[in-house]
Amino acid sequence: MAYDFKKLKEELAEAKEWLEREYSGIRTGRATPALLDNVQVEAYGARMAINQVASMGVEDARTVRITPYDVSQSKEIERAITASNLGVSVAVDDKGLRVIFPDLTSERREQLLKVVSTKLEDARVSIRKARDTVWDDIQEKTRTKEISENEKFIYKEAMQKLVDEGNKKVEEVAEKKRVELNS
Repeated sequence: MAYDFKKLKEELAEAKEWLEREYSGIRTGRATPALLDNVQVEAYGARMAINQVASMGVEDARTVRITPYDVSQSKEIERAITASNLGVSVAVDDKGLRVIFPDLTSERREQLLKVVSTKLEDARVSIRKARDTVWDDIQEKTRTKEISENEKFIYKEAMQKLVDEGNKKVEEVAEKKRVELNS
């Protein structure tokens, strides 16, 4: 009977996806519409994400252009972005809105690098927890004689290979963000 690592693989993928979502909210000084993904706008009697009421595009390195589908929503979008306290400035013109991202100071960059490291460690912790759960399961199956001692060590090796691969993937995501912050 081969051990099923499906749950472990899912948890490794979830850790990587979680880290990517967390990093998308860390502003690097470059304009990115992803920073505005969590901003909710009061539109048509409901709370909606900005990308549901407007199109967004990068105008230049520090500016995101927001073009509302309904021009009357411009003030609500501006109010929502201002209230979200993202450290950006908003300018309204006849075509829509321009969200201007200020340059990063070296002090702020250092703080963000610490946040990147903290989030990476959180992802590693979740990977370790997943690994420990699988290892406990393998040991329990060995105790109940469902798998042999030899299989136990084969599965441990296979599990460790998956965990190393998962750690490598989250490290790559973190390194990419570090490079982005330092450029």
